[in-house]
Amino acid sequence: MARFRRMAAGTPAGHLRIAVVGHVEHITIGRVPAVPRAGEIVHVGAPRWFPGGGGGVAFHQLVRSDAEVHLFTALGEDEAGDDTAAAIARAGGRIHAVRRAGPHTRCVAMIDPAGERTILVLGDPVQPRAEDPLPWDLLARCDAVYFTADDPAVLRMARMARVLVATARRRPSIVAAGVRLDAVIGSAVDAREASTLADYPVAPDALVLTEGARGGRIEAASGTTRFAAPPSPPRIAGGAYGAGDSFAAAVTYFLAAGLDVLSACERAAPHGAAVLSGLDPRETQLPLARP
Repeated sequence: MARFRRMAAGTPAGHLRIAVVGHVEHITIGRVPAVPRAGEIVHVGAPRWFPGGGGGVAFHQLVRSDAEVHLFTALGEDEAGDDTAAAIARAGGRIHAVRRAGPHTRCVAMIDPAGERTILVLGDPVQPRAEDPLPWDLLARCDAVYFTADDPAVLRMARMARVLVATARRRPSIVAAGVRLDAVIGSAVDAREASTLADYPVAPDALVLTEGARGGRIEAASGTTRFAAPPSPPRIAGGAYGAGDSFAAAVTYFLAAGLDVLSACERAAPHGAAVLSGLDPRETQLPLARP
């Protein structure tokens, strides 16, 4: 098993250290007049590609900060894997990745006239696993870890970090890991992510569920708190791809910086909204700065 690793220059003392653990997919994105129905053919206009997926978008958001950012991921052994490796290396941060035999995961993201995205995933996401020869001990020295992988054993190791955040998309892995998370973040309007505290045998300290233009809510043992959404840019030139992962990455950053969950969500909301003004989230993500 080959290992790909890129190490950036050292981070000044006192800066945050944050890790992203999860998949980075080869995304082709473009506009369609409408999402195709059964039997139809649709042409994706002006397609472009970038390294996306839950791990890729979160990583690119976090490198727009003063933090030392580490990405733990896996890559296929094909042209898509090579292109993805080269693109994430150019972003900065520190990359820890293994190569998997077989093709890298590709996705086609179709953006409709309203800016909503529909995603076709080609193959299963290539994910890092606990048995991979990666520097997992580094997680214990992180101020925060954002988890969007699928191996419960990796999530247990990630609990060594001071702050642990995961996407609600990985609820089966969260339940299987049986560890407490500081926050689980998802979308209340996404069937894969909508959940309640009762859905987690070991309840997270906070369950954050976004609701688009209505903002979102935070469920905790003490009750439910709401936060507002910032004004969203028109989606005429943009789309919704990457908004949720950019928001989650920003929440992770602000929790690592010492904010409470409500304050972290309020500061992170503009980072999710900013992505709506473009197709490639890397081009419109806002810089992260300490409060």
